[in-house]
Amino acid sequence: MPELAQILLYPIKALDGVAVAQTTLLASGALKHDREFAIVDLQGKVVNGKRTPAVHGIRSRIDLQTRTITLSLQGEVQAATLHLDDERLALETWLSDYFGFAVKLVQNVQVGFPDDTDAPGPTVISTGTLQAIADWFALSLEETRRRFRSNLELSSVEPFWEDRLFQEGDRTVPFQLGAVQFAGVNPCQRCVVVTRDPIMGESLPGFQKTFVAKRKETLPTWTEGSRFNHFFRLAVNTRTLTSQAGKMLRLGDQVTLS
Repeated sequence: MPELAQILLYPIKALDGVAVAQTTLLASGALKHDREFAIVDLQGKVVNGKRTPAVHGIRSRIDLQTRTITLSLQGEVQAATLHLDDERLALETWLSDYFGFAVKLVQNVQVGFPDDTDAPGPTVISTGTLQAIADWFALSLEETRRRFRSNLELSSVEPFWEDRLFQEGDRTVPFQLGAVQFAGVNPCQRCVVVTRDPIMGESLPGFQKTFVAKRKETLPTWTEGSRFNHFFRLAVNTRTLTSQAGKMLRLGDQVTLS
C-alpha cells in the first residue's frame, strides 16, 4: 500500500524547500504555503532557475511558524534572517543586491504560483522513481529529490508507480491520499532546471538526452504512453475540488485508487 513518506513545500518559488510532517489543502487544491511567493523583476517576469541560473547560489531556510527566512550564499557563513511579512523591503533589497537587478516578492495565498495552472495541486512522485533516476546518473537520492522538487513522495511502491495516476486524453484518475480526494491529471513536463546541480548550479552533460532515452526504455506497462509527446516528463500534476479545502495531509497517509 503506497503511503506518504515526504511532504515538501517551496514557500518561495525557485528557492529551497521545507520538509513538513503535515500540511493543509487550500480551496484551489494547492498546499498551504507552497509557492506562496515568487520573485519577480520590475517587468513582472518570474525570476527562477529556468531564466536566472543564479538562484542556485542562494541557500534559504524558512520557519513557517515564525514566518522568517534565513538567507545566505552557497559556501558562505554570513546569513541574514528576515521576517517574510514585516521585513519585506529588506528581503527584496537582499535579493536585488544578489541578482544585480531590482526584484520584488509577490504573494498569492489562494493558489500560489504553480507551473501548471490547470492542475495547481501538489505534484506526486515515488521514492522508488527518484532512486531509479539517481541510479541512472550515479546521484544521491537527496540530490535527485532536490532536482525534481516534487511535493508529495510515496514509499512502498515500485519505480514509476505514480504513472498510474493519469490516463489518455483529458481523463483524470481519482485517488485518495489520507482524507483528501485528488484527481491525477498529467505527467509533469520538466525544464532545464533538473539538468543542473541544485546546489552548485552546474549542468550535468547529456542529462536530458540520457533521461529521455532511459524514461522511454523503462516506461512501465501501466503507463499511458499517449500522454508523452516527449519523454522529458516525471511526477504527476494533480487537482482537487474546493470541498477538500481545509483537509490535512500527514506523513504515513495511505493512497487508495478509486
